[in-house]
Amino acid sequence: MAEDFPTLRISLERGVADVVIDHPPVNVLGVQFMTDVLHFLEKVRDDSAVRVIVFSSADPDFFIPHVDMTLVDDPAAFDGLAAKAPEGLNVFQAFGEAVRHQPQVTIVKLAGIARGGGAEFVAAADMAFAAIGRARLAQVEALMGITPGGGATQYLGQRLGRNRALEVVLGGDPVDAETAERYGWVNRALPADELDAFVDRLARNIAALPDGVIEAAKSAVPAVDPAEGFAREHQAWAGLIARPAAEKLIRGGLERGAHTREGELRLEELLRDLWEELEGRAGR
Repeated sequence: MAEDFPTLRISLERGVADVVIDHPPVNVLGVQFMTDVLHFLEKVRDDSAVRVIVFSSADPDFFIPHVDMTLVDDPAAFDGLAAKAPEGLNVFQAFGEAVRHQPQVTIVKLAGIARGGGAEFVAAADMAFAAIGRARLAQVEALMGITPGGGATQYLGQRLGRNRALEVVLGGDPVDAETAERYGWVNRALPADELDAFVDRLARNIAALPDGVIEAAKSAVPAVDPAEGFAREHQAWAGLIARPAAEKLIRGGLERGAHTREGELRLEELLRDLWEELEGRAGR
C-alpha cells in the first residue's frame, strides 16, 4: 500500500488505519500529498475493514505547515486536482470537504505545527487531539497578504465562534494546545507522553463498535453545509492572491527560509519582519 502513496505510511490493525504523513522536508501541502490523501480516502471509502482513520506525522516538529508556497511560481500545478473538485469548491476547499465527509471516523493526532492548509485539515477531521508543549495551530495566511482559502473561515466560524475565528485568521500567531482546546479547535490537549495511548485506545474502541453505530452517529450529528460560505471565502482569497503584496510576501518568504526546517519553525516572525522591511522600503 505504501508504494501507492509515496507521501504516506499506512498500516491497518483491528479496523484502525494509521496514516502517517511522511513528506520531507516539512510536510508541505502540495500536489503529491493532496493526491495521495484523496486517493487513499477514495480507496478505503467502501472498505468495511477500515472503520477509523488516524492521521499523524513522522516529523515531530511538523504536521502540515501550510500549502506549498511555490504555487506562486506554478499556479497551474493544482489544475488536475481542481478539475475533479465538486462544483462550487476550489481545490483546497474540496480537499477539506473530502476529509470532512469521509464515512469512516477521522482523527488527527497532532504533535507538531499545523498552519494554513494544515490547520484547515485538522478542523476538517471529525476529531483532533493535541500534545501539550508540542502542538501549535495557526492560520498564517494574513501574514502572506491573503485570507484562508481552504475552509478555515467556515470551519473555525462554526467551531470557535466569529470573534475567536477572526482573532485566529487576522492575528496570525500560533495557538498552543491548551488554548486550542479551550477555543474548541481540538477536542483535547493532552500531555505529550499520553497522546499516543489516548488516541490509540479511542480509535480501537470506536472501531470495535457494533455494525451500523458509526454510520448512524455520523448521520445523526450532521455536518453543516457551508456552500454559500465557501463561495464567499474563495472570492476573498482569490481577490487577494492576485495582488502584488501577496506575491512579494510569498516569494520573499521562500527566499528567507520558508519550506526549510529552520524557516518554518519561525515562519510567523519571518513574514512579519519581511512585511516591515517591504513597508519601510515603500515609505522611503
